[in-house]
Amino acid sequence: MKTDLGELSAFVAVARAGGFREAARATDGSASGLSEAVRRLETRLGVRLLNRTTRSVTLTEAGSSLLARLDPALQEIDAALDVINGFRDTPTGLLRLNVPMSAARLVLPAIVPRFLARYPEIRLEVVAEESFVDVLAAGCDAGIRYEERLEQDMIAVPIGPRIQRMAAAASPAYLARHGMPAHPRDLPPGACIRARFASGAMIQWVFERDGETITVEPNGQLLVQIGGALDLSIDAAVQGLGVVYLFEDWLAPYVAQGLLEPVLQPWWPQFSGPFLYYPGRKLVPAPLRAFVDFIRSEGENAPDLSHN
Repeated sequence: MKTDLGELSAFVAVARAGGFREAARATDGSASGLSEAVRRLETRLGVRLLNRTTRSVTLTEAGSSLLARLDPALQEIDAALDVINGFRDTPTGLLRLNVPMSAARLVLPAIVPRFLARYPEIRLEVVAEESFVDVLAAGCDAGIRYEERLEQDMIAVPIGPRIQRMAAAASPAYLARHGMPAHPRDLPPGACIRARFASGAMIQWVFERDGETITVEPNGQLLVQIGGALDLSIDAAVQGLGVVYLFEDWLAPYVAQGLLEPVLQPWWPQFSGPFLYYPGRKLVPAPLRAFVDFIRSEGENAPDLSHN
């Protein structure tokens, strides 16, 4: 049977993206072109690979079996073709990163504009989500996560600030009504703006000082999921709903404007900064290799956010 790599690539793109329009955006193609390529492939194979509805596209059993064997093979072909990039004066191609919202907000803005200015032929796509994912299965080249969430078989490269802190803050009006707590146990019950991970796990508030660690189970009216809803928690704190607990850098602009005041600052805990991670067993694509080299070269200039 004649093999058409274009049709196979179209099928894998749609399967990875979960839809024709999404795949078209990821491949800079057209939804109609991808649909026609997949239809031709199904006709040649004599089996349906995708179940299509007006709202979703899902894999059939045959489609799942084909994808499981085909996806790694096409990735190897892409990697082999990427070797050609080594003969170019400037790397070219698409780099896809999977990052948490905190990295998209606090780490990448200081890196991305300068990186893209240096490599004008590289296109960058950033997918922001909180759950830990298999970057290859998600169609990404690399991800950014914190050390405790890295897998052992990954190559990890420090990116961004090496020391960060969690911080608590509240509005001046709230503190005027309730007073400034001197100890984590002084936090008023029911006045914490809570957050949880996509998994459903609640985020505990951890405070540290002079070797003592205090863990607080926050309680309050408002609960948000980590991600885009975190801005709501800050807005609520600014309007006096209660105390918010978040990355220090995220809260810093609001503190600088006087909209929020630091709470329990001597107790704010430090933790290691994030890492760029990617599989070490595969040939590194040229755009990713350029990005890794760039952040390594910039490492000495990364801001130190430690506080004495």
